[in-house]
Amino acid sequence: MRGYVVFLRRPHAARLLGGTLFGRLPNGMGALAVVLHVRADGGGYPLAGTLAAVLGLAMAAGQPVLGRAMDRYGQPRVLLPAACLSAAGFGLLAAAGARPLPVAVAAVVLAGFATPPLEAGLRALWPDVLDGPEQVDAAYALDAAAQEILFSVGPLLVVAAAAISTETALVLTGLVGIAGTLVVALSGPSRRWTGEPRAADWAGPLRSPGLRVLLTSLACAGIALGVYAVAVVAYAERLDSGIASGLLLACMAAGALTGGIVYGARPWAGEPHRRLPWLLAALAAGYVPLVLAPGLAAMSVLAFVSGVFLAPVLACSFTLVDRLAPSGTVTEAFAWVVAAVGAGGAAGSAVAGFGEKLAGVPGAFAGAGMGGVLALVLCLLGSRTLRPAAARPVPAEVLS
Repeated sequence: MRGYVVFLRRPHAARLLGGTLFGRLPNGMGALAVVLHVRADGGGYPLAGTLAAVLGLAMAAGQPVLGRAMDRYGQPRVLLPAACLSAAGFGLLAAAGARPLPVAVAAVVLAGFATPPLEAGLRALWPDVLDGPEQVDAAYALDAAAQEILFSVGPLLVVAAAAISTETALVLTGLVGIAGTLVVALSGPSRRWTGEPRAADWAGPLRSPGLRVLLTSLACAGIALGVYAVAVVAYAERLDSGIASGLLLACMAAGALTGGIVYGARPWAGEPHRRLPWLLAALAAGYVPLVLAPGLAAMSVLAFVSGVFLAPVLACSFTLVDRLAPSGTVTEAFAWVVAAVGAGGAAGSAVAGFGEKLAGVPGAFAGAGMGGVLALVLCLLGSRTLRPAAARPVPAEVLS
């Protein structure tokens, strides 16, 4: 725990971490707010899940674009307009409702695509703010753990605001994003930061085979998260409980927060590319039992367990991104991580919506286990590419 205390005492560190987490609360609020609003407006689960999927896909598409723009123009010039546009998208959905459908789709596309890339921006700032690689590693671990607050506080805020109206929940989602973005973008490190020179390569970090494998695996893990966000709403409706969805999302996030803090509190032997498959296996094992969908007390325990290995998977992945990304592309590479998880979450939202229609609540949860297992399989198939270049053996023909 000492590593956490040391880096948080650095100037600007606590402000940047806190502001980023607050500004990213909409990431944990948006999908649930959209689903609740569509359901309140008379839309079915396929429509609600599809619009939540569009939100996630738009965010996944926007993060690398905005990340590359931030490399070129600096952080405030990108972050502040993006936060305002995203809030406008949520406000438009609140005003228009689920129909006319083209307006609803346009609203969620705007809200998602313009989501400010605070997460990628923060990780670009850490080397300038912190003192040495050890503090940066501690920051990655605490970042991965603390961001689970998004998925505990965020859903609870949505549920509380939806008690007034689902329109209130959507507007609040946008305003929270603006407030957190202001905290970060007006800070000294954010205003001073400039991107490093990079090669004129359209693919950017995607030219790294290892990074492509990692992103694909994380996208499948994201499927499980997207499934879960929609499935808990169906579960809550089955129980006729107004708080069950927020409670189960909070339980999963509490498990991830606990697992992340424990994971980051000590150094681990071995290379991260060897550790990641074991963490993904444990993550998948936690998702599979959710299909049982037992009573609320037992389901809360399963939800907590399902989240325990999420933050460790992310923290280990952050370290790999730092090693695998080509020079000058680290910020965009982290944006691609957000995009991959978001794209997977979007697909998972749609899967859960149609799964609920076909097989009820168990059908909605079934995709979570499938996503976790697929993430593990893809990681194992591409495990050789995850080794950083310095750790890869030199071919015999080169040595000769």
